[in-house]
Amino acid sequence: MNKSVLIWVLIAFISCTSPSEQATTTSIVESDPLSLWNDSEVKTAISDFVKNVSDQNSVDFVKVEDRIAVFDNDGTLWCEKPLYIPVEIEFAYIKSEYPKHPEWKDDKLFAGIVNNDLSVLADYDTGTLIAKLFGTHDGQKEEDYKDFVYQTLSTVQHSKFNRPLKETTFSPMVQLVHYLQANDFKVYIVTGGEITSVRTVSEEIYNIPKENVVGSSVVLEYVSNDTGKYLVRTGKIQSANDQQIKPPNIELHIGRKPIFAAGNSDGDYQMMEYTLSGSGPSMAILVHHNDETREYSYMHGTEKAVEDADQKGWYVVSMKDDFKEIFGN
Repeated sequence: MNKSVLIWVLIAFISCTSPSEQATTTSIVESDPLSLWNDSEVKTAISDFVKNVSDQNSVDFVKVEDRIAVFDNDGTLWCEKPLYIPVEIEFAYIKSEYPKHPEWKDDKLFAGIVNNDLSVLADYDTGTLIAKLFGTHDGQKEEDYKDFVYQTLSTVQHSKFNRPLKETTFSPMVQLVHYLQANDFKVYIVTGGEITSVRTVSEEIYNIPKENVVGSSVVLEYVSNDTGKYLVRTGKIQSANDQQIKPPNIELHIGRKPIFAAGNSDGDYQMMEYTLSGSGPSMAILVHHNDETREYSYMHGTEKAVEDADQKGWYVVSMKDDFKEIFGN
């Protein structure tokens, strides 16, 4: 259920209750804004941090304009297995366009993707793979790309959870986003995923404005001719927003150092490190995927972040122990 529907359901429910029942309902909601989290050290630490930086009488009070929170997306706010959702989008595009490109039949990567032979991915390093995938959109109108991405995220079903890709968001983490926003934090997504694709759904599934998304990007070109005025995509990578690139892009796009960060992998290491490097109060959490039954259990790509978490002062969030649910309804 998306946020707008949930709000209308809640309004309808409250309107049908007596004043005393309304008071009880409101009290329950306000008493535990992190109701999807199990009571634990992490939940307590988050609550205490938010209360302290929001309380004008606290020595840790932070002005509203400096309450900046940054969240990674893949693996932090939504599922990243068995494939990263940005990769799922690119695979869906290649499959849809394959009949229009007979020259792709001789390309081992594209042929493998169309035939669901993912073993071909092992033949390409990350940079080459990204360049080839993004290159398929060279010359595509930006608006057409947005339409395709939104349609894909809304209709393609996750292979394990049988729900649209955009509905594989972690409900406790989305609740955390809303909790921070309710306490006057400006929440940003800082992701290695492609910036436009995340923006197509960020408001709908997270209540995070499009302008609050920082991500990897390609060079766009402006076209002004008899066909109209519009932007087209190129195959040139403008920014690969991962690891040590995240802090500079935070400065470039946000202009303020975050005081709260959430990540899940070594790709978020520098962002969390940067967030805790200030002189004032700050907090970072690392989502650890260790719930094979309700989601997945894996360490690959997050070994260093988990190993260094205690030393760095990051709280490790156990999906198995800290989340009452993973996806919600």
